[in-house]
Formats: sequence, C-alpha cells, structure tokens
Amino acid sequence: MNRDALGHYLAELLAIDRCQDYCPNGLQVEGRQSIQHIVSGVTACQALLDKAIELEADAVLVHHGYFWKGEPPVVTGMKKRRLQTLLQHELNLFAYHLPLDIHSRLGNNAQLAQLMDWPQPEVLTAIEPQGVVMTATLIEPVAADHLALQLEQRLGRQLFCAVHEQQPVTKIAWCTGGGQGFIDAAAAAGCDAFITGEVSEQTIHSAREQHIAFYAAGHHATERYGVQALGEHLAERFGIQHTFVDIDSPA
Repeated sequence: MNRDALGHYLAELLAIDRCQDYCPNGLQVEGRQSIQHIVSGVTACQALLDKAIELEADAVLVHHGYFWKGEPPVVTGMKKRRLQTLLQHELNLFAYHLPLDIHSRLGNNAQLAQLMDWPQPEVLTAIEPQGVVMTATLIEPVAADHLALQLEQRLGRQLFCAVHEQQPVTKIAWCTGGGQGFIDAAAAAGCDAFITGEVSEQTIHSAREQHIAFYAAGHHATERYGVQALGEHLAERFGIQHTFVDIDSPA
C-alpha cells in the first residue's frame, strides 16, 4: 500500500476537514513509502513505537498522536526520543483524534455502543462537532448499579468513578475519552445516565443535583475500539497486515 494513497483514503473516510481539532489529523511523521504492516494503538507512546519496531511494522496508527495545541514547540526529552525512533526506523505515524471519535461506524463512540449492545445510537445534536456525544434508549430499563457492572464486564476493568442512586436507567448518553464536561447537556436532553472516560470535581455535583447516573470508565479503556476497528477495516480493504497493541493505561 502506498503511503500517500493510504493518507488520502483515510482523509476521505474520516472526513478530517469537517471539524476543528486540537492537533493535526493524518500523517504526522513521514516514514517509508510502502506500507504492508500497520500497528495500531490508542496513544503514540514510546512503548507502542518500540513494539511496532519489534513487529517490523511500516506504520503506526493512533488516536492520540503529537503536536497538540499549546504544547512546547521544542524537540527535547521525551518528544525528541519519540521522533528520533520514528525517523531512524522510517516509521510512518498516522493520527486521528476527533474524526475518529465521531465516525458513524468506525468511531470510538460507535464502537463503544457496539461493544455494549446499545440500540440505535443517535447524535446529540446540541453538541458540536456532531457525533461527539451520542444517545440511545434501552429496550429494557436497567438498574443503575447493573449498568455499572455491565460496563466493567465489557471493558474488562473497574470503573474509575460511579455516581448513582437506584433509579432505573432507560435513556443514556456517552462520550468516550475526556467528555465529562458534557454531563449537563446529557441531563438537559433527559438522559438517565452519562458515560465517559474521565471525571472532574464538578462532575460529581452535576450528577447528584441533576439526578443523572454518571460513570467514568477510563479514557484509555473507552477509546481502545475505534482505532482497532479502523485498522481492521484497512486490513480487509487493502490486504495489508494489522496488529493492535494495547499499551494499558489506568487513566
């Protein structure tokens, strides 16, 4: 697979120009031109890069890449080591942030819904970009503590935080990653529960005072699935090898 052709395909598939983001989406570091093996992971940390080299990959595909707005522009320390690793080994780095969160089929929100068997996800249209917060109405109401147990079982980890009473949950909203700030929008939309990755101090009070169940299931844990689905899609479409590597993070 040609590197530039892959970049063009991903740009169209994920519609990377349809929303403003906090980082560049697409090819962030240029490596070799021919790509036969892609290693995917949530974050382009050093451990993922080292594993990609060990697996003799040609490209690394991630949700969290580099060059975030506001980060220091100098190439020193950790940033220098990461970039040096990529350049020395001619590894391509492709990164997709918000476009991967909101894709209707391969995105993190869509994949979490599929993992949890939430029916007919819909976009919460009050929030931009469209698709960053999703909602669904459960076929059968579920107890709030049982929903917590379902999340732990499907994600394979304990919840980072849970705030709920024993009220039944019928309508849920979710945003993978660091979406705790959207809890008020979920409450305003009449949702009984809101699921995201992280929690802030004020989130707890919003949940309690608006009587909406809240679950922080982990930023990393809720965003493992979009990049896997994207890598598998590329492997199936272009006949290239794909390996997902889960460098775990408790956050």
